[in-house]
Amino acid sequence: MTLPNRPRYATRLNAFKQKGDTVAHMIAAAGRVGGLDAADLNFPDHFDHHSPAQLGQIMADHGMALNGLAMRYYTDPNFRLGAFTHPDAAVRRAAIDLTKRGLDALTEMRGDLMTLWLGQDGFDYSFQADYSRLWEDSISAIAEVADHYRAIKIAIEYKPNEPRAHVVMPDMATTLLALSEIARPNTGVTLDFCHMLFAGEMPARAAMLAARSSRILGVHLNDGYGKRDDGLIAGSVHPMQTIELFMALDTVGYDGVIYFDTFPDHGGTDPMGEARANIAATNRLRAIARDLGQNADLARARGDQDAAAVTRIVMGALYGV
Repeated sequence: MTLPNRPRYATRLNAFKQKGDTVAHMIAAAGRVGGLDAADLNFPDHFDHHSPAQLGQIMADHGMALNGLAMRYYTDPNFRLGAFTHPDAAVRRAAIDLTKRGLDALTEMRGDLMTLWLGQDGFDYSFQADYSRLWEDSISAIAEVADHYRAIKIAIEYKPNEPRAHVVMPDMATTLLALSEIARPNTGVTLDFCHMLFAGEMPARAAMLAARSSRILGVHLNDGYGKRDDGLIAGSVHPMQTIELFMALDTVGYDGVIYFDTFPDHGGTDPMGEARANIAATNRLRAIARDLGQNADLARARGDQDAAAVTRIVMGALYGV
């Protein structure tokens, strides 16, 4: 089945990293998969040995487009106690300035999406932090970053914890509250399937809330068991919830990139095979979601909140039973 307006598929480049590989090697490997035509780069990690212009050329040489950049603070030990929320104002300033340099690099590469995952901004113990200060410092920093280039979209990728025991923005509701206070038109949310499960959320419901109150700027697709950020192949554990998410994305009109944020490197899985499995599974589940979106019986059953009927219809579409 041909999918209208099918999003491009992007990949986590580090999934292709082998011992001694450079970023150029990872880009080349991703380009050989077939079906992957975009990638995100991490800043500053992936820029250690190549300029933005060089990386852009390497991607073009391998048929890959830039989806966006993702900030990485955890590689710098100075940010272990926080980046935007570090108790030392000089360290907070360094984190903001590093992010602005990332935006400069993104602009040089003609990209327009920066993803912020602020896993180090939080606390581990009762009484460790002034919660109001953590919140205010986060809001202020993100607002300043968003103002650096108004044409660049700033996406917040929330996660309940890890590496900190509690992070400032752990779930959709808290993230949307933060975005309402930041009040910048170029900000929004990145949905990460594992992170939503980890937060105890139903992914489709979280997508609906994001679309109502903000903007969905990115979708990170993966799967897991809800206890940690497993990064498994899309649909391998929660196929029904993945289909429901796709239906929600179709309903709200999301037609952006689907980014496979999966971790074959953690368990020694062949990254080529894993990437191809991601693509095949996603193509199939998206096709089912589009068909179900036109299913009048499903619409009626959902309207009646008839759990047995909706389960039968979706199971039939998924498994032919």
